Amino acid sequence: MESPAAGLTFRDATDADVDALVALIESAYRGDSSRAGWTTEADILEGRRTDPEGVLEVIKSPESRLLAVEQGGRIIACCQLEHRGDHAYFGMFAVSPTLQGAGLGKKVMAEAERQVREAWGVTEMHMTVISVRDDLIAWYERRGYRRTGKMSPFPYGDERFGIPQRGDLQFELLVKKLG
Repeated sequence: MESPAAGLTFRDATDADVDALVALIESAYRGDSSRAGWTTEADILEGRRTDPEGVLEVIKSPESRLLAVEQGGRIIACCQLEHRGDHAYFGMFAVSPTLQGAGLGKKVMAEAERQVREAWGVTEMHMTVISVRDDLIAWYERRGYRRTGKMSPFPYGDERFGIPQRGDLQFELLVKKLG
């Protein structure tokens, strides 16, 4: 069996990647296809996770990059990296559901952390995670991120972020010191 890291290419996404990236992100978080992986949000959010405009905005922003991870010419993972002064923000993280659980996510995160240290000289990576996602938060904690207890409200009523299936959603800030 081929290693999940075999033949990986990391590159900045381009306009031509938007449709593939939207499909990847949607497949990792929403609907029945997301249930093949463990990062699904299908039970807490319906509707869209992102749209072509949101992905293109990240690609075009001068302070942001969308890192695309390819294997065999196909985008199988991605993440947003945004320069925010003394730290970087990590978001829009998606791994193809059928490839989850094999170590690919760890490799993507390690490369993202390496790139922001080298490119921007930042010493911390920040991210926000829906606070009820205990399994996902625990995974990030095993990667060295720590819970801060700092919460921000979920954008109820803004369907660009999905249609909540429960009333207690909020985002928690997670932080990792980069060596």
